[in-house]
Amino acid sequence: MLAHAGGAPEFASTALVGAGVVLGWVGLSRLRGRGFARLPRWSGVSMVAVAPLVLVGSVVVPSLVWTSPSGPRPSSTARIAFLEPVPEQVVTGPMLDVMVSVRDARIVDATSNNVTSDTGHVHVFLDGTLLSMTGQERQSIDIGDLAPGLHRLQAEFVAADHAPFDPPVVTAVTFVKEAP
Repeated sequence: MLAHAGGAPEFASTALVGAGVVLGWVGLSRLRGRGFARLPRWSGVSMVAVAPLVLVGSVVVPSLVWTSPSGPRPSSTARIAFLEPVPEQVVTGPMLDVMVSVRDARIVDATSNNVTSDTGHVHVFLDGTLLSMTGQERQSIDIGDLAPGLHRLQAEFVAADHAPFDPPVVTAVTFVKEAP
């Protein structure tokens, strides 16, 4: 809900959460006789009843009002490849050094809804599970708890809004985790 993309949906959601909390606080204060004595008792009951609905609305309303564009995703001429690990590399320690190369595009740190075909982030997956969303070509991944054996590492260059390009810009490599 409160992701780092910002914008109108996040503002609306935050405002509704704040309104729900304030309504609940004012209503409970009135019902407990600790404040807002000028408000009729029935208004305290109403506020306490409405507050949970407003809080639920903080999740529902932004997704109904601000829908994602349903048009096609942009394509990218970017290319991505693994420099580390190399295919079938045997890894013995608890950390895996990962380095990708992104060509014909630029990796950016900031998330943006202004999508261009030549800027984005790198998402790294291990055995199909998302591990990181990064603005860097190099990182170390903790594989200390990873079972020994063959594993698949995948990297995808995604648009600045974290959604994939069409077609996806993906590379994959397998490596072997050796038992300690």
